[in-house]
Amino acid sequence: MKRTKKGTPRKSKSAKPVTAIPAITGSAAAYAHPVRDVGQPVFAQPQPTPDPTTFRVNHPSDGPAYAAIDQLNKQHKLLPLPFPLPRGGVEPQLTLGQVMGGNAAAIKRISQNGQLVFHSTGDCGSTRGPATQSQVADKMTSDFQESDPREVPQFNLLLGDVVYSFGEASYYYDQFYDPYRDYPAPILAAAGNHDGMVSPLAHATTLDAYLRNFCAEGFIVTPEAGGLSRTAQIQPGVFFTFEAPFVRIIVLYSNTLEDPGVIADSTIGNAQLAFIKAALQRVKQEKFTGALLFADHHPPYTVSIHGWSIELLKQVDTLCDEVGVWPHAFLSGHAHNYQRFTRTRRSDDTQIPYVVCGNGGHNVQKLSTPGAPVLRAPQIIQKASATTDQVVMENYDDKNYGYLRLIVTASQLRVEYHPASDGVDTKTPDDFVTVDLATRQLVQYVANDLGVPAQARQVRKLRRAS
Repeated sequence: MKRTKKGTPRKSKSAKPVTAIPAITGSAAAYAHPVRDVGQPVFAQPQPTPDPTTFRVNHPSDGPAYAAIDQLNKQHKLLPLPFPLPRGGVEPQLTLGQVMGGNAAAIKRISQNGQLVFHSTGDCGSTRGPATQSQVADKMTSDFQESDPREVPQFNLLLGDVVYSFGEASYYYDQFYDPYRDYPAPILAAAGNHDGMVSPLAHATTLDAYLRNFCAEGFIVTPEAGGLSRTAQIQPGVFFTFEAPFVRIIVLYSNTLEDPGVIADSTIGNAQLAFIKAALQRVKQEKFTGALLFADHHPPYTVSIHGWSIELLKQVDTLCDEVGVWPHAFLSGHAHNYQRFTRTRRSDDTQIPYVVCGNGGHNVQKLSTPGAPVLRAPQIIQKASATTDQVVMENYDDKNYGYLRLIVTASQLRVEYHPASDGVDTKTPDDFVTVDLATRQLVQYVANDLGVPAQARQVRKLRRAS
């Protein structure tokens, strides 16, 4: 999110989450392509095509809308917006098998391989043209070219702000469908503040296009796809538990304010708190031993123009402490750069990476102001005390666009950061962190044998023979 002025939520006791997902409304009705129910998921176009050089739909300045928002901000009238409750009860759930259309063979293959790989990035929509978002999408797509099938990504989890500036249906083709037209796997998305924001100058419904394109009840091609083949995602709503071999991801909606992120208050209710508690209790009851991640848009920790989402983190921590289940990592976007933090819990010295990846295509933001000293990492940003955990900023990138590549096995979670500027012919991460799932300590990654040692042995054998 590029806005720098912050809104302070004001308490209200009236509104609660509404319960129905909006149907297709005016903005989408103008599209020439009707809704098509294809009955099964489609991810990529049949053949790759060159990247576009311009947008299909002109994106005029949003300055007048932001000026109106600034006035509302000064009057303390900006509140989190109520949202439709997901399908599926207290803990809405979705599996990789479901988003793959019931492809049991694919799920079995991942389990047999002993490893799951997936992508994640945030703030991918661009208002200035397709170049930066295409650069990131193209590099992610190149990760599907692997000599070992274990290394192939199985899905992509976007960390919010898919479409700027107000999640308009008219920009979904240019900012989402077109850049990812060749990405051959499912794409899910946490909703960001821009995906739910409503322009004061427009008559629109919060999350309207997001819900239609990421929370459909079946595998449909929406008008926003603009003639491309990718089907809408079937998430149950804006918060849910996503399950795949070796991993569970608790996806949250941190609402529409610039700062802070809000998952529960008197305006939007406590449905997400009940959801988190139910999800954590199920982890405990089922004795799930895989990787547990949280994912949302607003980061709990950040070093940028954005502030910390302190109350959000406190609410999550309270539930984790109550149930006795903590995540192995926390993924967020919102800040338009890459940042990685390590939190060391004072109660047991376990370590949790908090990773911010909000440089998926929208205007990278520097962490240092012009003329100021460049930020040094690593450094402590919160000292340990009787009431606080130590938090260390480990690394950052505020120059490039990029994404995360995550690898999960039965024993480890590895989070890699790849800048798009490295190009499609580079597959070495610029930053990485590995968590031991059992001890919850940062450890050395146990790499796969991808054939290089065997090739080296063969070369040595040939040399000895000669």
